[in-house]
Amino acid sequence: MSVFVQQSGSVCEFSNSDSWVILSPIEQSIKRKIEAVGTPLKDWDIQINYGIKTGYNDAFIINTEKRDEILSNCQSEDERTRTAELIRPILRGRDIKQYGYEWANLWLIYIPWHFPLQFDESITGASKKAETAFREQYPAVYQHMLEYKEPLSKRNKAETGIRYEWYAMQRWGAKYWEDFNKPKIVWGEISDRSKFAYEHRGKYIPEATTFLMVGNHLPYLFCVLNSPLSEWFFSKVGTTTGVGTVRWKKYTIQQLLLPNITDKQRIKFDNVVEQYIKGGLTKTNFAKEVNAEIYKSVGLTDIEIDYVENYYPPLT
Repeated sequence: MSVFVQQSGSVCEFSNSDSWVILSPIEQSIKRKIEAVGTPLKDWDIQINYGIKTGYNDAFIINTEKRDEILSNCQSEDERTRTAELIRPILRGRDIKQYGYEWANLWLIYIPWHFPLQFDESITGASKKAETAFREQYPAVYQHMLEYKEPLSKRNKAETGIRYEWYAMQRWGAKYWEDFNKPKIVWGEISDRSKFAYEHRGKYIPEATTFLMVGNHLPYLFCVLNSPLSEWFFSKVGTTTGVGTVRWKKYTIQQLLLPNITDKQRIKFDNVVEQYIKGGLTKTNFAKEVNAEIYKSVGLTDIEIDYVENYYPPLT
């Protein structure tokens, strides 16, 4: 054992470290360069929150066939329009890939607490008034929810029917619901690799196993969070599940140090991301272009770039 340590060991400097991370010489060099030019994600003028939690997905998350059925049961064009606005596409953690997502044709019936009176601040608990308004204004959706009333009512006994109505979602993002309508970065909490999608249209709602990020510099953050450099760095500061996957949780991902960029670089990232979204670049060419700019901003050598890019096998 002593011979192995002498032959394979490397000296690590812990005096300036917040945590004891054992790194090889090349990894120490990469880490020092990131620390010299990086700012923690939490300081990039962004906000991170969970997606919504229904408490019973069978009632709230539906396929396109069921959505069409509910809309066909609407009694007027006005009801149909209101109902269509209520049913929105949803992304699950498993739908999110590196640099994009694959929508599974699933929809969320988005019903906040006290809906449709969710902005009436005089309502503080489960409201019969709200339920009556829901039944009258959205009869087709109400009938759908009635089919699941028993299991919905058996959710959290301390809340369901007390803090909110039996037909409402458990957590609807009361303090950040408007963020669902904005451009955002979304990712799954548990993943084997870095998989961040840029949802720029504000169309999809992320569900409970996902996070969403809104704020400034989103195109650049989308690029750097998907980069091999950030993936390598997160492997040193993140937590694992013990079964080969990583927990991309808010409190750990906020520790990631992301290279600072100039206004000129920011504009370049904005333009390249826009080109990629419009289909003007393949994913391979897009990743190659943005990663080269990221490596340059950190000052990595060719050997260090090769090390980072080969730390994990490429995703297909």
